[in-house]
Amino acid sequence: MRTNVIGEILSTERDYIKHLRDICEGYIRQCRKRVDMFSEEQLCVIFGNIEQIFAFQRRFQHALECQLDAAAPHATHIGACFLLHQDEFRVYSEYCNNHPRACAELARLSKLGRYRQFFEACRLLRSMIDITLGGFLLTPVQKICKYPLQLAELLKYTPPEHGDHRHVSLALDAMRNVARLINERKRRLENIERIARWQSAIQDWEGEDVLARSSELLHSGEVSLQVHGGPGRPQHRVAFLFDHQLVLCKKDLLRRDVLYYKGRVETGALSVECVEDGRDAETGVATRNALKLRCVATPTVTIMCTRRHGDQQRWDSAFREERRRVREDQETGFVITEAQKQEAVQNACRSHRSNRKPRGLHLESSMRGSAPSLSSLHDVTSCLPLRRYRPAPPASPPPCFRVPPPMSPKLAVGIIRRGVSWVTGQPKE
Repeated sequence: MRTNVIGEILSTERDYIKHLRDICEGYIRQCRKRVDMFSEEQLCVIFGNIEQIFAFQRRFQHALECQLDAAAPHATHIGACFLLHQDEFRVYSEYCNNHPRACAELARLSKLGRYRQFFEACRLLRSMIDITLGGFLLTPVQKICKYPLQLAELLKYTPPEHGDHRHVSLALDAMRNVARLINERKRRLENIERIARWQSAIQDWEGEDVLARSSELLHSGEVSLQVHGGPGRPQHRVAFLFDHQLVLCKKDLLRRDVLYYKGRVETGALSVECVEDGRDAETGVATRNALKLRCVATPTVTIMCTRRHGDQQRWDSAFREERRRVREDQETGFVITEAQKQEAVQNACRSHRSNRKPRGLHLESSMRGSAPSLSSLHDVTSCLPLRRYRPAPPASPPPCFRVPPPMSPKLAVGIIRRGVSWVTGQPKE
């Protein structure tokens, strides 16, 4: 049985390499020849870094084939091969993060007959199966998720006394970690647009954008701040803990849903400790459910009081988690590019403009309300009168309509190179 699993792993690798070659040589190479249709930036959006994945997978497949023991396939050791290349599998992270943008761009181009015919001609010339380019580009996303399943199956049929058992077990953990890391990065990228929308709603913002340093909101809540040696009265703030920084805002006195920017603290230069209830010996400040924030670079000490004991524990855990996330990002090399940040800011601005209400409307009730649930929508529609559905008669095609003939290889070449019409077979005007 172990022989069958190893055979399946190697067979799927060969099929996958052929699939990647068809995309790189059958689509990308032809697209680059048509500079009148595709820019290099557009190709980066559609295909991402699939050429980089293809180069890596060829090396990885060669390494797997070298490990195959043809005389005794069940004795083949491939676990170490996965461990040796585990860091290189992170190349899939960029591809998976870009995949939604690729789908959106392909959906836009598919509405244009010229591009639809071009992609179909590319497929036919490589004798690829009859699915769209979007379906082909989904394969790398599916492949990186399939490796843990294959290794789990291999481990199931690898006895503990087998020389490859330990390496397969470690490889399974490594590939699960790769898949987890890719999912985490994808989630973080989805978060940055929410963060940009959040910042656009804060009044009187000062300094750099949150996205300049941060990519995730870890915790938030209402707190009272007392700076040692500062004003006598505590300051009531709404605190937002992101990776790398703690942003402080103040609620509007009349409209409690409006926040004003009041400052930020860099968490990299901050030490945090829980404080016992009572009067703090160092600062002389009365504390309850509090944490002491000490700036490492300066002698500034701030007492942050929370409402409940549970809030104190959650804030303490959040500060620890923030430091752990920052270290993990440094170790894994997680970076959000400037292009991704700018795209998130632009999307947030468009969303903010589209959500504006006409002047003169009373917005308070709409802000407090929630979106209607499916059950409430059903209650509304159930009161509507029932009407018998009668299908409309089929529309007759226009007189000039002509069904495209089956695309021959000669016609496919003409579409790719000269832009001829699929319907007439003649060059387009």
